[in-house]
Amino acid sequence: MIRIVIASLLFIAPVLSTAQDTSPVEVVVPVERGLTEQLLLSGSLTAQQDAALSSRAAGLVAELLVDVGDQVQQGQPLLKLDTALAGHELTQRQATVHAVEVQRNEALRQVSEAEQLAGKQLFPQTELALRRADLARSEATLEQARAAFSAQKEMLARHVLTAPFSGVIAARSTDVGEYVSLGTPVLQLVAPEPLLLDVQMPQEYYTALDDLQSIEVRSDLDPGAKLQASLIAAIPVTDLAARSFLIRLQVNGARQLLPGTSANAIFHFEQGNGGVSVVPPDALLRHPDGNFSLFTVRDGKAWRQVVKIGRSNEAGVEILDGLPKDEPVVVRGNEILRDGQSVRIIDRQD
Repeated sequence: MIRIVIASLLFIAPVLSTAQDTSPVEVVVPVERGLTEQLLLSGSLTAQQDAALSSRAAGLVAELLVDVGDQVQQGQPLLKLDTALAGHELTQRQATVHAVEVQRNEALRQVSEAEQLAGKQLFPQTELALRRADLARSEATLEQARAAFSAQKEMLARHVLTAPFSGVIAARSTDVGEYVSLGTPVLQLVAPEPLLLDVQMPQEYYTALDDLQSIEVRSDLDPGAKLQASLIAAIPVTDLAARSFLIRLQVNGARQLLPGTSANAIFHFEQGNGGVSVVPPDALLRHPDGNFSLFTVRDGKAWRQVVKIGRSNEAGVEILDGLPKDEPVVVRGNEILRDGQSVRIIDRQD
């Protein structure tokens, strides 16, 4: 009787062993898409136009037409110097022009008269040549006088400081009654927009700029605002200490932001090769030597595939090499699988 029971057990054991060797697994189908990577960098917002305005002439400040905080338009007068001496000099130059014009006109009349007489053989040619020379000297003197008048007129105009662009007066360093020298900064003019954001990017991302899809900026002044930015310059000079290079961005629609405040830039990189497969992170098994593998299912069995991975984020991991096409990948139950083991696919639990 004991032998019969033993025989029965021996007969049943292979069946139980086969049933237990079939492991339930969950699988997904790899997708071919670009994988987005995000890089967060911090920097400071600066104005694209920020100028320390200086007087174009030396003189006494007669009028100060703006103050700190004033909004000004391009071409608007900001400061006027005393123009008394420059005005008198301009009047003198103008009088010189008139005097030289009279001399030129008289020389022209004498030449015309001499030419008429010379045509009738009543005037010597030598005297005609002398009169023509006098006319040429008068015309040259007139041009010189006119140039001096124009220069003084420009000098008088430089006694008025105008805004080179529209913006806000950020600082004032002079007042009415002060004497300013040529080139002395008197006002600081800042354009509120467009704003620039300079950040230092790690050197390994220099070649990845071709995969840059979009840039999002969030200012600490208004963390809830998400602004788009465009890359306007990548300076190909590496900081030896930080191993980074300068990225300059132009922030679009930054009316509510202020120059000088801090901000974060989020760079979105995407793999340009659409043939790269992406699998969930749970599908990967890490080996002691640092390599990675995963299991695919074919003909009801699990097969280990040693793969080369690329970039990764919360959405998945890029598989650059080693993944067969058109085979589902095991994402749950893969920890205890053996190569060639029979598997039973179950619905994935979300």
